[in-house]
Amino acid sequence: MAKRLTLYILFGMALGLIVGFVLNSSYPAGDPVLASIADYLKLLPDVFLKLIKMIIAPLVFATIVTGIAGMGDSAALGRIGGKALGWFISASLISLALGMLLVNLFRPGESLQLHAAAEVGDLAIKDLSFRHFILEIFPTSNFDAMAQNNILQILVFSLFAGVALSALGPRGAVLVRATEALTELMLQITNYVMRFAPFAVFGALASVVALKGFGIVIAYGVLVSEFYFGLLLLWIILLSIGGLFLGRRIFTLIRYIREPVLLTFSTASSEAGLPKLFEQLDRFGVPRRISGFILPLGYSFNLDGSMMYMSFATIFVAQAYGIHIPFGQQVLMLLTLMVSSKGIAGVPRASLVVIAATLTQFHLPVEGIALLLGIDTFLDMGRSATNIVGNAVATSVITKSEGMLQLLHDPDAEEPHAPSDTPERGRRGLHIDPEG
Repeated sequence: MAKRLTLYILFGMALGLIVGFVLNSSYPAGDPVLASIADYLKLLPDVFLKLIKMIIAPLVFATIVTGIAGMGDSAALGRIGGKALGWFISASLISLALGMLLVNLFRPGESLQLHAAAEVGDLAIKDLSFRHFILEIFPTSNFDAMAQNNILQILVFSLFAGVALSALGPRGAVLVRATEALTELMLQITNYVMRFAPFAVFGALASVVALKGFGIVIAYGVLVSEFYFGLLLLWIILLSIGGLFLGRRIFTLIRYIREPVLLTFSTASSEAGLPKLFEQLDRFGVPRRISGFILPLGYSFNLDGSMMYMSFATIFVAQAYGIHIPFGQQVLMLLTLMVSSKGIAGVPRASLVVIAATLTQFHLPVEGIALLLGIDTFLDMGRSATNIVGNAVATSVITKSEGMLQLLHDPDAEEPHAPSDTPERGRRGLHIDPEG
């Protein structure tokens, strides 16, 4: 389904460019007929945006509650989980800050010169302060937060609910199963919604190109190239940090994960590479009981490529509409993305959900997300592959810090190295407990 959806989106993008170019060439600039046609085409991405908003609240609630309630309370898992969360938060901040730095350096959105409704621009950065930010995190009513799609407040309630269900133990099992079922339901609905994405891509590109001309494609090309340059820098940073802990084995890890990375890149889905990543980390020497805990946690809390994309794309939208956001407000936006992005991994193009929620939270033109639909497939390929790299490095480093990283044979060697009978550190073949 993922491959077919990607092809359909690419087809919709190409058709949208063609239709938009034909319309732009057929009507003079400012022609009311052209504006009317473009407005009807824009109806497609507008409907898609409403469908995306529809799933935000129940999806975030269900995934966060299910994840926390299922963690358990083992001391070892608590220690490993603490290390994992510390790494995830640090990596997320690095990724978000890098995206914010690069988008301010390159300023790719300024060439678009779009115009939002006057009242949206007036409210873009009004009454935002650290005090206001803190107060807005905590809900007075969970139902109101759900109705308003206030993702930060939903997260706070979900955290309390997840921890409480975990404390209840067997008494809360029925509610845990209910949230698990709700998660599956929302993922299925999301799959249905994403089938409309090719039409939204067509409408978004056709509308924009019809009004702005084919030159906007050049701006898109600049955005894609600058974003992939940022991903390259992020890969270098993550692998360099991993090398500080793993030493020369970081190069072996790179060889091991190339298959899941390529699979993820080609399907634009982080989940597509997960089974193969488990297998390759097993061969690298990460016990399954460790990877089985850290990787699912990482898929909710450690999406480094998506983190960078969200800060990059959110400020890009503001730039496209000529809205200046001071540095202090950008930091608040970064913190909002840091919190609001947790818990919705595994959803196709989930970053669009978070970006839409953040644009709404900061009263920025939410229709700007239509600018991203046409190229989101290309961006999603890179950020999904980066998510795989980030989680592989995180899992390996945390395993190493626990003294549980085993030395296994190199699959690229002509013959595997036989494990030694002596469990001595530093030798080529460390004894491997068959139970571990």
